[in-house]
Amino acid sequence: MPLIGFHASHEQIAPSRLLGDVVHAEQAGFDAAMSSDHFMPWSTRQGHSGFTLSWLGAALASTRFPIGSVIAPGQRYHPAIVAQATATLGEMFPGRYWAALGAGQAMNEHVTGDPWPDQQTRRQRLVECAEVIRRLHRGERVNHSGLVRVHEAQLYDLPETPVPLYAACITPESATLAAGWAEGMVTLNQPGGAERDVLAAYRDAGGTGPAMLQIHLSWAPTARQAEEIAHHQWRANVFGPPADQDLPTPEHFDAVSGDVRLETVREAVWTSCEPDRLAEWIARGVHGFDRVFLHHVGQDQGPWIDIAGDRILPLLRKELS
Repeated sequence: MPLIGFHASHEQIAPSRLLGDVVHAEQAGFDAAMSSDHFMPWSTRQGHSGFTLSWLGAALASTRFPIGSVIAPGQRYHPAIVAQATATLGEMFPGRYWAALGAGQAMNEHVTGDPWPDQQTRRQRLVECAEVIRRLHRGERVNHSGLVRVHEAQLYDLPETPVPLYAACITPESATLAAGWAEGMVTLNQPGGAERDVLAAYRDAGGTGPAMLQIHLSWAPTARQAEEIAHHQWRANVFGPPADQDLPTPEHFDAVSGDVRLETVREAVWTSCEPDRLAEWIARGVHGFDRVFLHHVGQDQGPWIDIAGDRILPLLRKELS
């Protein structure tokens, strides 16, 4: 049976409140959690962007279940710093933390003032960063000169078992490349079930390890409320590459999403007021995936966590058993 986790969305919720949410999610019966990592939100309507690596220490100390995070080394984060941060989390919380490395998005990375590279360069940089991080996690002293530079780097505090390095993949092309270095992959639900093409590309290229799926959904006591939440919070998130990778600020995303209709949002966000229907959709959607992380796109997580614990998780586990 796939593990069923809770997604912690830093771009939508203040870190102090999100800490309470992840504790609540564990108490409600979720098996695990995963965390986003943003410097800026997708939209000014979301309005948050706490520092994930700080939050993870508090979240792991306040819970007992596993928590992973997406992180993009290479520009905003030097790979040696990613290696040190992730190794520290792994040493403090053995077996409970994993990192999904991604190529990044301009909205989070442009803040360094460095030019935003083209897609091919970003993908090559990610491969270099993954190798640097893995070598540092093995305790090696690392020198590297390429799209990133590392000089005489070595970590002195390492977990007994290295932190798993997964890949964050949105397209079949990125999944194919990730199969060469990743220990697993995470993707998200997309219109038309395109996430299955991403998974197939990863497996066909020889990719091993767990396959994880993040599902965006919206639940509320009424259908209209669920639709309003989805449209208000997530209409800036319906764009695929290159827009979602290259637009630099929340204001840019708000400008291009002004005319996005509810029908378009519903293709990316599974929206319903009926717990049974959501459980049925999720059960159908997770075929082939080992872990699923549910992301209610609203900013008030409490009612969602309660209905998930009371109704959706039991129904989903029954469907999947």
